[in-house]
Amino acid sequence: MELIEAVVTADGVGTVSAGGEAVQVAGPGDLATARAAVLGAANDAVRESGKAHRLEITDQGQRHVFAVHPDGSRVPLADDASADTPSPTPAETPTVAPAEQPKVLEEVPTDAALLGSAVTPVPEAEPTITIPPRPTLPPKPGDDAAVLPAPTRRSLRQTSFLKADAEVPPAATGVRGLLGLVGIKVAPSAAELALLEDIRVVARHHPGTRTVLVANRKGGSNKTPTEVCLSAVFGSYGGGGVVAWDNNENQGTLGWRTEAGLSEASVLDLLRDEERLLLPSAGHGAIAGYVHHQTDDMYDVLRSDENDEGDHEISAGEVHRVHAILERYYRLILIDSGNTLRAANFRAAAEHADQLVVPTTTMEDRAEAAKLTLQTLESRDEHSAELAANAVVIISQWKPEDKAEAQRMAEQFAPLVRAVQIVPYDPALKAGRIRYKALRPATRRAWLAAAAAVGRGL
Repeated sequence: MELIEAVVTADGVGTVSAGGEAVQVAGPGDLATARAAVLGAANDAVRESGKAHRLEITDQGQRHVFAVHPDGSRVPLADDASADTPSPTPAETPTVAPAEQPKVLEEVPTDAALLGSAVTPVPEAEPTITIPPRPTLPPKPGDDAAVLPAPTRRSLRQTSFLKADAEVPPAATGVRGLLGLVGIKVAPSAAELALLEDIRVVARHHPGTRTVLVANRKGGSNKTPTEVCLSAVFGSYGGGGVVAWDNNENQGTLGWRTEAGLSEASVLDLLRDEERLLLPSAGHGAIAGYVHHQTDDMYDVLRSDENDEGDHEISAGEVHRVHAILERYYRLILIDSGNTLRAANFRAAAEHADQLVVPTTTMEDRAEAAKLTLQTLESRDEHSAELAANAVVIISQWKPEDKAEAQRMAEQFAPLVRAVQIVPYDPALKAGRIRYKALRPATRRAWLAAAAAVGRGL
């Protein structure tokens, strides 16, 4: 019988080991939490393996020994490693002589989900006896009635010697992942399964280019951080092929919050060399001189014109031309809309959009502007109304204490759109260059969930 060893120390540290390598599963903290953690980890390991284990717990120097079964039952054993392990049956309930009765762990939680049947074992089902069929005798010579039909030949196309991949990989994070490091394979938790599904969605490559429009008619509504973080998630998990385009009428701020490339190129340079970039002979790397690659997060930025003395405003026709160039080189295009829904460049960008993202902060005027953006698109034309109905609203907390306000706004937006995602406050998003990998873990997880919501609409 395989052995699981657990130790609970006086300062509330709980460790579990299998195969000689210990993993800390709790503490420092209170004793009850540590005991619950080691028992829960042992139960998970035994249930996953499908066979009984010997569990030896040393609790503040006192040793307790159990036989733990996959059904969750635990039977106290004599403190003797050579003793036979009892197997619970209906006719025989294991007992221990009073002199050998192990001491019960103090303060261990008594809920049924954790302890199961700690003293009374669950009886095993009676074995099922299967009688094999009688063998078919070969036909006797001359006995035509006994001739067996020839076996049906299976198609070669229906046969494969390749093993199918496991549908669900073992846990890789949290306490379950730590158990895997010592050889105890445990299924992922619900949170880890959700994480894996979100990654699968954002890593997907679609046939043909997809376009995402990031729009809110109010400045300061977090459009630039939203476009940057979504681009970083799709670029990092999808292996690149993503461009963030600052489609302001004149000057935008996307270039201020992202890494500069080797040149000062902007959308005007791209338009100037449109013919060369669309030549059939142009290689994929031809676009590199016109965009600014983000080396950490694996996406490119197409900047708006940042010439303070310039007077060029992007027209609808130029938006169509830029989009035609970008879809030649990228699988996913994210467009910052600017702040004027009436502008020709905004209307042209909306024509190309497959998915609308409406960002806002927890400031009420930004949220009201987000609602009005949806309202305007809903009444504009059939395509814009479909974008509004299937939009994803992303609410970023403006201050750390805005959790309740963010939740209130999310509940109001939920009936109006396809999905709503809250992003927690993170000082790294407030100013300066945005690096997705430098954000807090909770913030990165929220942006991954937001990108997955967007991806499900593509």
